[in-house]
This record gives sequence, structure tokens and C-alpha cells, in this order.
Amino acid sequence: MADDKGLLEHVRKSTPPPFLLKTYMLVEDPATDEVISWSEEGTGFVVWQPAEFARDLLPTLFKHSNFSSFVRQLNTYGFRKVATSRWEFCNDMFRKGDRELLRQIRRRKALSNKQQPIAPIQATAQEFEEDQRSSSTSSSSEFTTLVDENKRLKKENGILSTELSSMKRKCKDLLDLVAKYANLEKEEENERPKLFGVRLEVEGDRERKRKRAEISESANILLSQSCK
Repeated sequence: MADDKGLLEHVRKSTPPPFLLKTYMLVEDPATDEVISWSEEGTGFVVWQPAEFARDLLPTLFKHSNFSSFVRQLNTYGFRKVATSRWEFCNDMFRKGDRELLRQIRRRKALSNKQQPIAPIQATAQEFEEDQRSSSTSSSSEFTTLVDENKRLKKENGILSTELSSMKRKCKDLLDLVAKYANLEKEEENERPKLFGVRLEVEGDRERKRKRAEISESANILLSQSCK
């Protein structure tokens, strides 16, 4: 019986905890280097994208998707956060290419109620939550900017639509004037008699000339307005 207990104890000590093995697998996988990877020296690992890591990778090996819980678990195994500008964690027995060292990492014993917990990485979990809130605020600011930009574009579109309608009216008026001018010319040709093949001036010619002059002047005004 004693031999069985000793064997079990030996197996327990020679087998790394599942949490460490799973974490090592996540860090070691080159397919996820954009999210989590070894540090340049290989003496620690970096979670480059905490939100994506929690959402996409944690659930594949753990029964949760909580980054703060993952950080607290690291703390219980003696990991340290070694960078202030990124989520880089280090443990002397957690190194690239030295998987066998994992068996030497031991879980810290629970502290009594009288003891004050010292958890530098737990504090970083709060930092992560602050980062998430900051990210949410940034997203809200970007949304507000998009709303303002949308309003500006709608206003400009309204102005352009008004200008287009005005141009269409001017073009229609110009076409109407051209039609009137053509009809006036046609009437004049039909009403003026000929003498030896030459059209004679008759009563009403002066009035028609005056109307043609008015039409020509109106057309010139429309054209000048269209070019502005």
C-alpha cells in the first residue's frame, strides 16, 4: 500500500499540472503567434491581443473565456508580469524548448485569512478590465465620429440635390425658349409673302423681331447662370 502511494506521488510530481501543459501548448503553437507567443528571449510569453485570446483561444483548452481568471491562475503558479506596456509573463521554469522544466513548477499554497495576499499579476487583471473599458470608450468615440460624418455627408448631399434640381429647371427653360424661337421663325416664314422669290416684310415683323430678341436675351441669361 505504501509502495502504491509512493508511486502515485512520484507520478504526480513528474507530471506537470494540466494548466501549465495547456498554457505551454497555446504559447508553442506557431499558428497563434499573432495573439500569443514566446518573448524574443524565449524566457517568457506575451499575450499580444488579450481580447482575442480570451474569446477565441481560452475556450479551446479551458472551460472559460475569462482573461482575468487566466491571469490569476498564472499568479498561483508563480508567474510574474514583467512588462508595463504589454501582457508579458515570466516564470524561471517556463521556457521555450524546455518543456520538461514544467514539472518543477508548483502551485502556491492558499494563504490564510490573516495573511495579506501579494498578487502582482492579479493587479494586472484589473488593468485588463480598465483596458477593456478604455477600448469601449474609444469605440464609442469612433461611433460618434462616424455619426457626425454621416450627418455632414447627408447635408452635402442635400445641397447637391438642390443644385441639380435648379440646373434641371434652367435646362428645361432653355429648351422651351429654343422651341419658341424655332416656332417663331417657322410662323414668320409661312406668313411673309414672296415677290419674285423674295420674302416681303409685312405687318407684325417688328413684333416678332422684338420677341426673338427677348428670347435670345433670356437664353443668354440662363446660359450665364448655368456656367456659374
